[in-house]
Amino acid sequence: MKYIESVKNNQVKQWKKLHKKKEREKSGTFIIEGFHLIEEALKVNDLVEIIIISEDRSIPKHWEFNEIELIYAVPSVLKEISETETPQGVTAICRIPKNNQQTINQHHKLLMLDQVQDPGNVGTMIRTADAAGMDMVILGEGCADLYSSKVIRSTQGSIFHLPILRGELSDYIKLCKLQNIPVYGTALTNGVVYHEMKPSSSFALILGNEGSGMSENHLVQTDKNLFIPIHGKSESLNVGVAAGILMYYLRG
Repeated sequence: MKYIESVKNNQVKQWKKLHKKKEREKSGTFIIEGFHLIEEALKVNDLVEIIIISEDRSIPKHWEFNEIELIYAVPSVLKEISETETPQGVTAICRIPKNNQQTINQHHKLLMLDQVQDPGNVGTMIRTADAAGMDMVILGEGCADLYSSKVIRSTQGSIFHLPILRGELSDYIKLCKLQNIPVYGTALTNGVVYHEMKPSSSFALILGNEGSGMSENHLVQTDKNLFIPIHGKSESLNVGVAAGILMYYLRG
């Protein structure tokens, strides 16, 4: 069993680089922290490559990781590769899944994000989509990187529960139309109050950028654009809150 006792170890330096998008894309791996996230990741076949645990921590007895490399390290190593203020003393290196392993079918309920830049919002919406029983999340161009530590933490493990694809939203909107899936955008202009629509067994819902909303290119592709009325003095709803209201309503 491998043991690391120096933060200057070359492997430690490489793991630390995984907090940058460029290195994640180059290596095809990402880093996660904490017992809960790792436990959820272990439920996915061939996802976790390495588990690094502090020498003063214990691996839960129910974890199964026969083919996964286990490395013990001094606490300073775990602190070095952590991005949290209070590291739990356990980290894992995971493979980035292939993007082309999932297809859209006519029964799917989909959440699409258009240039949502805040990682906390992206993670929260993935978590809410999971709770609402959505079948897939699609991150369009301009969204926060799926494998950034803040997005992953904000999902609370939901990143491992449902397919999450990345790519050009226009392409996915066209695929939905081919499958006769209604596509709902979110906008005040030419929009209708969301509860005027009937819940559906399948739909695609698009949420846009926190400040500027959905791009015009995508708005013109939708079947209907929805908005949530504001009854108080607030200028707007947080995009994550709006996503939750709409997903739960539309699924019925």
